[in-house]
Amino acid sequence: MDLVQEMVNGSQRAVARAISVVENELPGWMELMKAVYPYTGRAYTVGVTGPTGSGKSTLVDRVARVMCNRGLSLGIIAIDPSSPFTGGALLGDRVRMHDALARENVFVRSLGTRGGLGGLSRATSDVIKILDAAGKEFILIETIGIGQDEIDIVKVADSCIVLSVPGLGDDIQTIKAGIMEIGDIFVVNKADRDGADHVAAMLTAMLGLASCANRWKQPVIKTVATERQGIDELVEHIMEHRRHLIDSDLLEMKRKERIGRDITKIVERKIAQYVNEQIQGMESLEHLIELVSSRREDPYSCAERLLRALEKRG
Repeated sequence: MDLVQEMVNGSQRAVARAISVVENELPGWMELMKAVYPYTGRAYTVGVTGPTGSGKSTLVDRVARVMCNRGLSLGIIAIDPSSPFTGGALLGDRVRMHDALARENVFVRSLGTRGGLGGLSRATSDVIKILDAAGKEFILIETIGIGQDEIDIVKVADSCIVLSVPGLGDDIQTIKAGIMEIGDIFVVNKADRDGADHVAAMLTAMLGLASCANRWKQPVIKTVATERQGIDELVEHIMEHRRHLIDSDLLEMKRKERIGRDITKIVERKIAQYVNEQIQGMESLEHLIELVSSRREDPYSCAERLLRALEKRG
């Protein structure tokens, strides 16, 4: 496809168009991804997650600056929450990425979640492949932020950076099991604030209690992203973790697991699409809603009725 060839040849405009096609699931988006896939497999993905207000965007911007100065080509995906009512998103993270936006070897794209859970957009995995095919060596992914279980970033990132900041008033939030388990590198940002040493010590202590099956000892780094303090050290740890995954064959294992999830997700999406299309020609959904609303039927029986109708259609 001409669009894919332009993208592979370095056209930023072609990359933007390809992402729009996939994000909006325009006609031919899956054919586009089929054409993109042979060019993928080279980029290294780094996820950055943390509570709202922890400085994720600024940190990503500073990390991008250091990597660019090393001659690396980067893609940045910034996830913003979408409105559950209009589907729109502010896409404001890129406003704070001044350095990245000014550099030719960086492509920045904001994505709305559009109903996706876990802190990511539903299109994130496909957008990663597009940036990979476009020759980006590192892809930085900023999530919308973590609460209790918004940890899907671990499913798409090779290295996962978890941010904490002092003064949030909830130390327990920092040590939630799921959040501790996804982190490969822990960062205490805004470390010029009171309490930064306490947060770093608490993280270090918690990590010391955890068993480390892959022999990677997660570092805890203090940064002040606005002043570019600690960013060089953070990038060094990213590179060190990358070497560790390659040398231990864990990177290949991670990526095979990711392929399995991708295949399953595509199948689920196609099944959902098929079911929705078939239901349109069956009993009116509005009629079923009325039956359930008036308590003449229950939703479970209605669902079973639709499934039986689907089975008869083959």
